[in-house]
Amino acid sequence: MQTLRIADQTITVHRYNTVIVGAGAAGMNCAKRLYEFMYHKGLSDAQDRIAVVTAGLPLGASRMSGSDKQTYYKSGTSVDVADSAEQFAATLTAAGCCHGDLALAEAVGSLHGFYHLVDVGVPFPHDSVGSYVGYKTDHDPFERATSAGPKTSKFMAECLEKYVRRYGIKIYDHHEAGELITIGHNNAKRVVGLLTIDKKRTAPDDHAINLFCFDNLVLAAGGPGELYETSVYPKGQLGIHGLAFRAGLRAENLTESQFGLASIKFRWNVSGTYMQVIPRIFSTNADGTDEREFLADVFPTMRSLATNIFLKGYQWPFDPQRVEKFQSSLVDVLVFNETQKGRRVFMDFRRNPVGSRSMKEFDLNDLGEEALTYLCNTGALQATPIERLAHMNPLAIDIYKEHRIDLHTELLEIALCAQHNNGGFAVNHWWESALPHTFVIGEMAGTHGVKRPGGSALNAGQVGGMRAAEYIANAYTADLANQGDIDGRVTQSIEAFVDKLNVLRKSSSKRRPQDVIKDIQHRMTAFGGHIRNIDRARKALAEAVELYKQITHNGLKLDGKDDVIAAIQAEHLALTSVAYLKAVVLLLEQGSGSRGSHLVVADDGVEIHPNVADADTGKPLRFKRENESLRHSILSIRYDPQDPDLFKGETRAVRPMTRQRVAFEVIWRDYREGRVFA
Repeated sequence: MQTLRIADQTITVHRYNTVIVGAGAAGMNCAKRLYEFMYHKGLSDAQDRIAVVTAGLPLGASRMSGSDKQTYYKSGTSVDVADSAEQFAATLTAAGCCHGDLALAEAVGSLHGFYHLVDVGVPFPHDSVGSYVGYKTDHDPFERATSAGPKTSKFMAECLEKYVRRYGIKIYDHHEAGELITIGHNNAKRVVGLLTIDKKRTAPDDHAINLFCFDNLVLAAGGPGELYETSVYPKGQLGIHGLAFRAGLRAENLTESQFGLASIKFRWNVSGTYMQVIPRIFSTNADGTDEREFLADVFPTMRSLATNIFLKGYQWPFDPQRVEKFQSSLVDVLVFNETQKGRRVFMDFRRNPVGSRSMKEFDLNDLGEEALTYLCNTGALQATPIERLAHMNPLAIDIYKEHRIDLHTELLEIALCAQHNNGGFAVNHWWESALPHTFVIGEMAGTHGVKRPGGSALNAGQVGGMRAAEYIANAYTADLANQGDIDGRVTQSIEAFVDKLNVLRKSSSKRRPQDVIKDIQHRMTAFGGHIRNIDRARKALAEAVELYKQITHNGLKLDGKDDVIAAIQAEHLALTSVAYLKAVVLLLEQGSGSRGSHLVVADDGVEIHPNVADADTGKPLRFKRENESLRHSILSIRYDPQDPDLFKGETRAVRPMTRQRVAFEVIWRDYREGRVFA
C-alpha cells in the first residue's frame, strides 16, 4: 500500500491481481475459489493477490433478502428421478432469450456448486441415507429445488465468508465505489482501477479516496434494487450499474425484471407457504378504514379465489400468461390496482378468505384438486391460515417475529414489488465481459432469459463465481498490478473524480439526492415495472435522460458530508434508469408483447375481465400476448454519450447450446495443455 497526493487529496493505493467488488454469496464464493485455484497452482501468496471490496459487509440481497423457504434451484438429486445437464439447461432456456452455452455451463456446474456449499456448512436438509430431497418451484418441470430455510442465501454468504477470512483474504468494508478507470479503446479497452470513498474516514477537507489497481476485476455487487418505488430488495441496494455502463460494459435482457407480492414494512417475499396456507387478502383506505374484499369482485367463486391464492405460492412471480381465465397472476394485477388507487392491501393469517354475499364460505374441502391434495399430503388441514403456517413452516413465522411483526396478532401489508433482475451485463461462458479481464457474476450478470425457475439465481451466482475464479487462476495470474508508478491516464481519471466531488460539495442545485432517487423510483415502477405501454415508456425515457443530464451539469444539493455518497449513488442510479427504460422502449418497438414478468397494455389487446381496469386510464385492461418469434434473440444495449438517449441498442442472436461428444483422451490432453482456457 502507498499514498499519492493528487489534486490536494491523499489517495491510498492498493495493488492486487484480482479485486472482487461485492461481498454477497457470489462474491465470497469467487474469492474462496480463486484462492484455492491459485494455491493449488503453487502460488503460496494467493491471499495477497485477492481483495474483496464492499460498501457494507452485512448489506445486500444475499444477506438481507429471502422468502418463506428461500429456494436454491440445482440439478436434480432425487434418488428415483433421472436428471441431466442438458435437461437442466433446457429448462433454463425454455422461455427464450437465454444463451445456450451459459445455461449448459450453469447446468454442468450445478452440483459442483451445490455440494461445495454443503461442504462449507450450509445446512441443506437430507434424509437418513443422505439424499437431498427436492420440491417444485415456479417454472420448474421437476422437483429440483432445495432450501436451508428463509435465510438460505444469508447462510451461504456467511459460511463462505468464514473461509475467506480463514485464508487471510483482505476485505475492505465501507468502501463506496465511485468510478472505474479504463485505458485503451475498442477491443484494447480494459478496466485497470477502481476509485472508492472510505465512508468511515471522510472529512470536510478529505474525500478519503482509495485507488485499487488490478489485473482482473470481478463485479459482484448485485442488482439495482432501489430502481423501483415498491421493492423487496434491501433498502439502500442501488448497485453499481452506472459505473459499469460508463466503463463500457454491454448489457443484455434489461427488460426482464421480475415482480411479485411482498411485505413492505419488512421487505420479504410472501411466496411459498405464506400463500399456500390461503390467508385472507383485503384492502383498506389509507387510514385503515373501509375494509374491502376486492378479490371477490372479480373471481367468480370462493373455490376459484382461494385456489388461486394457494397457487401464488409456487406461481409467485407475476406472469402475464397467468392473468386470463381467473389464474393466479390475476391476484397480482388486482393488488396493484388497489395500491394505485391509494388503498392499502393486507394479508390476514388469522382468518380464511372472505368472499362476496353470493359466494360460499371458505371450505378447505372445496379447494381445487392441486391445492387440496398438497394440503392433505402435508397435513395442513388446520382451521386457520396461521395454524396451517405454524404446522408447515414455523420458520416463516419466526422471520417476521425477528422484525417485530407477529403474524398471530398483526396484519401484513403487501404490494407488488420488484424482486430480481434477470438481465444484466453480457458475459461469455467463463463469465468474462466484453472487456478482457473484467468478469461479472451474481445478479449483475445477464445470464437469465425471460423466465427462470425460482432459486436458479443462487445456482447461477455460485457457478459463475466458480468459473470466473477458475479462468483467472489458469489464464490471468500475472504479478500484482502496476508495480511501478501510476500511469498518467490513471492520474487524469483521479483528478476528474476529485473535481466531480468538489463540484458536488459546492453545487447550488436545489435537487437533493434523496429526492432524485424517489423521482427515479416512481418513474420506474409506473413505466418500467410489470405494466408497460409504449407511449408512456417513451415519455418516461425522455424524462430520465433529462434528469441525468441535469444532474451531471448542475450537480445536487448536499446537506452534509454523507450526502456526497448519496449524490454519487443518485447519479449512478439515474444513468441506470435511462438504460433500463431505453431497453424497455426498444423491446416494445419490436412488438414483443407481454412476456416474462411484465404485461404490455394496448387498446387493441385482449381484455382480461370487464372489472379489471387499467390503473392509468380506468378503462378495462387489455394486453398484448407475447411475440414468441423474439425468443431466439436478445436485446443488447451499451452506453453512448453521443446518442440522444445516451444508449444504443442492437439485437443479437441467442448463442446455441452446442456440446460435441469428444473422446476422454482428447479432453484430458486439452485440459493438461490449458487449451480449455484459451
